[in-house]
Amino acid sequence: MIGPSRARDVLSSIGWLSKQPKEFQAEVFGRAVPVKYAAGEVIYRLGDPLGGIYGIVSGALIVTAAPPAATPRLVHVLTPGGWVGEGPFLSREPRLLGLQAAIATVAVYLPLDSMDQIAGRDPTATRRFTRIMLNNLNILIRAFYDLQDHDEHRRIALALRRIAATEDTPIPLAQSALGTLSNTSRKTVNAALHRFAKAGWVKTAYRSVTITNLKGLSRYADSGID
Repeated sequence: MIGPSRARDVLSSIGWLSKQPKEFQAEVFGRAVPVKYAAGEVIYRLGDPLGGIYGIVSGALIVTAAPPAATPRLVHVLTPGGWVGEGPFLSREPRLLGLQAAIATVAVYLPLDSMDQIAGRDPTATRRFTRIMLNNLNILIRAFYDLQDHDEHRRIALALRRIAATEDTPIPLAQSALGTLSNTSRKTVNAALHRFAKAGWVKTAYRSVTITNLKGLSRYADSGID
């Protein structure tokens, strides 16, 4: 298990919590508990009871969603620095997403009652917790926009950029999953990753992609040049 100091280092340097005041960070770290999940372990499903938020320290979490009565599908992969689970705090309604560990993952969990206690003492806390929702909404908006790009290879580059918060962190994604996130075929994903690796932007391994040059990949994704 990664210790509290490592969790603090990661979550205070990237992602939602890193952008909050030090006093608020200290309150969250003081109440959050470390949790660990094995690869494939389900954390919660769509419709599950109310709960708190999770901040990813190492590993990755698969986020799934679906309209009512439909089968949940992959919509995003959260990597270190990402936070999720804010819905019940804001709405007092059951989970609207599913969450599962893609690989062995260490996170911190801030229970719902702890969030309520923080908000009761700090009138700005609800606004700060709402930023998690806005950050995640921004990812969904970006995904919708990215999927309108006519070029399949750029859509794959854009999908990788949505996931990666930093360079040199393996993203546990099978080619079929990356195809789902970019609306492309596995064959197209394979060709694109080969192209990106040749350019020095990524390294690939079995069911894993590591971005080694985020600026280079981003320039390509934004350039409109095939």
